[in-house]
Amino acid sequence: MHRENPLSQSTVPFTFTIFGLLLFIFVLSTISRKRNGATKKAPAPPEASGAWPLIGHLHLLGGSKPPHVTLGDMADKYGPVFTLRLGTHRTLIVSNWEMAKQCFTVSDRAFASRPKSLAFEVMGFNFSMFGFSPYGSYWRHLRKIATLELFSAQRIEMLKHMMESEVKASVKDIWLKKKNSASEKVEIEMKKLFGDITLNVILRAVVGKRLVSEDGDDDEESQRVRKAMGDFLDLSGSLAVSDVIPCLRWLDLDGQEKEMKRTAEELDEIAQAWLEEHRRNRNSGSVTLTHDFMDVLLELADQGEEFDGHDVDTTIKATCLVLIIAGSDNTITTLTWALSLLLNNREVLNKVIHELETKIGKEKMVEVSDLKKLEYLQCIIKETLRLYPPAPLNVPHESMEDCIVGGYHVPAGTRLLTNISKLQRDSSLYSNPLEFCPERFLTTHKDVDVKGQHFELIPFGAGRRMCPGVSFTLPVIQLALATILHEFHIVTPNERPVELLEQNGLRTIKASPLHVILTPRLSAHIYDEI
Repeated sequence: MHRENPLSQSTVPFTFTIFGLLLFIFVLSTISRKRNGATKKAPAPPEASGAWPLIGHLHLLGGSKPPHVTLGDMADKYGPVFTLRLGTHRTLIVSNWEMAKQCFTVSDRAFASRPKSLAFEVMGFNFSMFGFSPYGSYWRHLRKIATLELFSAQRIEMLKHMMESEVKASVKDIWLKKKNSASEKVEIEMKKLFGDITLNVILRAVVGKRLVSEDGDDDEESQRVRKAMGDFLDLSGSLAVSDVIPCLRWLDLDGQEKEMKRTAEELDEIAQAWLEEHRRNRNSGSVTLTHDFMDVLLELADQGEEFDGHDVDTTIKATCLVLIIAGSDNTITTLTWALSLLLNNREVLNKVIHELETKIGKEKMVEVSDLKKLEYLQCIIKETLRLYPPAPLNVPHESMEDCIVGGYHVPAGTRLLTNISKLQRDSSLYSNPLEFCPERFLTTHKDVDVKGQHFELIPFGAGRRMCPGVSFTLPVIQLALATILHEFHIVTPNERPVELLEQNGLRTIKASPLHVILTPRLSAHIYDEI
């Protein structure tokens, strides 16, 4: 009797298919086990001692020292990579350039997201402010638009006349105050002056508005905008109880959410008024010749741009607000520290004045085209940013996947704080790191810039989430500082040293005002012709 062969032609291909599939699964599982094994073999970073239940290490950051100073002291004890528990959140603290480079090169994508916080949910239009939004297509798209339409070299070239006109307006205001008084000198609070210049430049670029009148007096709208922006910065720089222990959010124990909602409503009303004004202008055919950034976003919306599924009006308002608030704060902070440091270091001040007199002369005002000639001035700004970066702990990142930093295993969901202040004051990188010495950027650090490529100097961050507005911010800082130094002789009241105390918080803010006495340095006709 004939029996059918169990390995007939119809069965053999099926058997080999099953065998091949099993082999493929075995190989994949082996590779996966090896990768997981390699990750698991890496030890966890050291954790600081002294954690308390529920709040973790938060109590260690609540002293009189700014958080970046306290964390710098802890780095001396635990090393350049260690972890804290800030409430329920594991947080990696990185404090030297090698570890920062690993985070923002090898592991750049892993750390490309932002942690969700109450502030940026409530005041950031539910994370619609792209600088604080999670990693994804929305963030990529809005950043690309901002980079091309506001921060590109072509766009900045178009805006340089605006920068010059705002700086000149402030100089004219000082000159008029001097002419209207019996004295040759004028006392000015410089943080306010730098704020006027910076806010007007960035507001004109983004929404085509000026907040300060020619005589320097704030109207009601100016005061309202300043207060709302200040409240946003203060609230976003503080830690709400619900950020530490999310399950307690419904209680709003510290009242932070209530204050954030009030500020969010105020900012929304301000931005909505700007948006409606732009729409009216577009409908009437009277779009400004400068074609500000809000006009660009509206034009994209008219062309069918959907902003990755987000509400169009919300996206436009959130994007414009974050550019204005972040850009102005960083610029004002840097200018205030730079002038404070110069007034306490008269040799450096005299040297930069000599550069200005030699390369600009005394018969004209500084222009944007002159800035490339002012090498020593640029070194002063680099040194200021080294000693007083605007965000000394950088904006927090959050890992989207497991990674290795400094040989340590960092699991997904870990928050990252880069102690830029500690990193940039490292004695292994800079000799006499606590001293104000701009000359180091003419000699040992001549080729170092601040654009995220040299990890010994990253005041604006690094990697794909670094501040996109560096190319806009730097010319404003350089032009404003160069103009004040060139056009006026500057001393402090009674020629006292400037106090270089930092306000306690997450931003590097000078604790006290900066009052100076300005005396016009150039010929009178130059000021009269402004």
